[in-house]
Amino acid sequence: MRVENLKKTFGTLKAVDGISFGLEQGQCFGLLGPNGAGKTTTIEIMEGIQVPSSGVVYFQEKPIDRHFKQKVGIQFQSTSLPEFITVKETLELFSSFYPHPRPLKEVVELCSLEDILTQDNQKLSGGQKQRMLLGLAILPRPEMVFLDEPTTGLDPQARRNFWDLIRKIKSEGTTILLTTHYMDEAQILCDQIAIMDKGIVLELDTPHKLLEKHFQGALIRLPLDSLKPETAKKLGLTPGIASVDVVAGLWEVDAVNIDPAVKALLKEEIPLEGLSIHKPNLEDLFIKLTGNTLRG
Repeated sequence: MRVENLKKTFGTLKAVDGISFGLEQGQCFGLLGPNGAGKTTTIEIMEGIQVPSSGVVYFQEKPIDRHFKQKVGIQFQSTSLPEFITVKETLELFSSFYPHPRPLKEVVELCSLEDILTQDNQKLSGGQKQRMLLGLAILPRPEMVFLDEPTTGLDPQARRNFWDLIRKIKSEGTTILLTTHYMDEAQILCDQIAIMDKGIVLELDTPHKLLEKHFQGALIRLPLDSLKPETAKKLGLTPGIASVDVVAGLWEVDAVNIDPAVKALLKEEIPLEGLSIHKPNLEDLFIKLTGNTLRG
C-alpha cells in the first residue's frame, strides 16, 4: 500500500497536508503522532472510511475502491461486541459474513482464544477482548491489517502477549499498519515508522536509522537549574559533546563519549544531583521532533 500527496482539509484546517509514504508487503509499519497531528485522519482515509480532499491511496498498485475493504482487516481503537453471546458464537457469526473465511480453529489457535471460547463477550478482560478483536480482524484472510492503538489500557503482561500475536500475524506475510502511544512497542514491532505532526510526515525510516541520524551517543539529562545558558553553550563546543539543549524541561546533553562529557560537566562544577544517563530511544526522538510526549 502507498499514499501519494494525500491532503484533507476541514474548512480552513489542513488536517493532512500533502503526505506520501509506502508500506512493503509483510512489514509492520508504525504511524505515530501526537494528538492533532493528522494521524487518525490519515488512517481513516487509508482504510477507506474518509475521502481525501486530494491525493490517492493505492493498494496493489490500484487506487482503493469498494473491493479493497474485502482484502483488509481493521481493529478499531474502540469496538462494541454483540452482547449476551459467547466468544465462539461471535466468531461463528462474523465468519458467516465472508465468502472464504479463515477456519475458526486456526483463528482460535493464532490468537490464543482457547481459554475464553465459552465466555460471554461482556465478561472479557481488556487483554482478552483485544485478542478477540484481532481474531475478528483476521477472519477474512486479510492481506493487510490496521491496528489502531490495540494495547492501550492493557497491563504490561497482556501487552507483551499481544505483541507475540502481532508477530505471528506478520510471520504469515500479512502487512500491518500500527498506531500506538507506546514508544517501546513501536521500537520493538515496527520495521519502519513515520512520525507525523501538524499534518505532515517529519521523519520516515527504520527505528535504528532514525536514532542513528538524530543522536550521537548517550543522553545525559540534568535539572534546568543546574547550569546557565552560557555554560550550556560552552559545553556544546566541548569535544565529546554533540549538543546541549533544553528538552521537556530538562537540559539534555547528547554525548558522543560519556567519559569526556561527564569530565566536562565536573570541570564546570555543575552539580550532578538529578543527573541521568541513558541510550536514546524513540521517545527521545519523538520529543526532539515534535516537542511533545506522544500523548501530549
